[in-house]
Amino acid sequence: MHMNHPGLAAAPAHSKNDRSIGAILVDAGRLAPTDAERILRYQEEKGLRFGEAGLKLRLLDKADIDYAISNQFDYPYLQLDDDSLSSTLSAAYRPFTPFVERMRALRSQLLLRWLNGEPTQKCIAVTSAGRKEGRSFVAANLAIVFSQLGERTLLIDADLRHPCQHRLFKLGGGAGLSGILAGRSGNEVVQRVPGLRGLSVLPAGTVPPNPQELLSRPQFVQLLTRAAGAFDVVIVDTSSADTGADSELVAVRARAALLVARKDHTSVGDARAFTDAVAQSGTRVLGAVLNEY
Repeated sequence: MHMNHPGLAAAPAHSKNDRSIGAILVDAGRLAPTDAERILRYQEEKGLRFGEAGLKLRLLDKADIDYAISNQFDYPYLQLDDDSLSSTLSAAYRPFTPFVERMRALRSQLLLRWLNGEPTQKCIAVTSAGRKEGRSFVAANLAIVFSQLGERTLLIDADLRHPCQHRLFKLGGGAGLSGILAGRSGNEVVQRVPGLRGLSVLPAGTVPPNPQELLSRPQFVQLLTRAAGAFDVVIVDTSSADTGADSELVAVRARAALLVARKDHTSVGDARAFTDAVAQSGTRVLGAVLNEY
């Protein structure tokens, strides 16, 4: 999955991975310099690790330690007081919760079943039979955990009827996919997500009067082909199947689909009918996700 590197080189003397827990927390504003000095003195006196000393002095908590260690091991996530994204994006803010652990397990399954580095197997359409099933929520968090793995990840909002990725990532209501497909915008509408290296989002843009016709154009296939050449993983959020044929169309273009169903909400019959229709079109159905949120 990863691009080959030309060679290994020594890290700079002050690379992020070499920084101490104290320095990371001070730089992030989670620890006052005077408190860091108190912890250092206590650490030397008791022969403890910095984190252990901070916990005993009650100047740090487990969340602080997790944050610092994640930075040392190049596993980016956002602080809870950073409101640059929607708080519902658990993978961005609370990466050690059971929900995000399940998202990582899903990521592993997708790597085993589909994402093998081949250009024709980099795209996954996240689909659902109906609305309010958590499809966009799953697509967004899945894209985040892929980027945290170090994969260059692109999240495309191809729901041109009821888009919401621009709200989740707080991108505003500017140009997006619809503008590209209409020939009114270029690749400049793809936006990098601050604080989550490797993650980019292509919002849906203006809701058009002809979403199915736009997604049927050759430009959409060309866009996915270019994305597969520039990114390791391409997650495509779709509209729900009950709003039109867009979802099936996008799944066919992506060549692979992941079905999202919601507990006590999704009809088993509707989900099965939609899955069968997608599979009969030649698209590989990678599995289903039961959303309990």
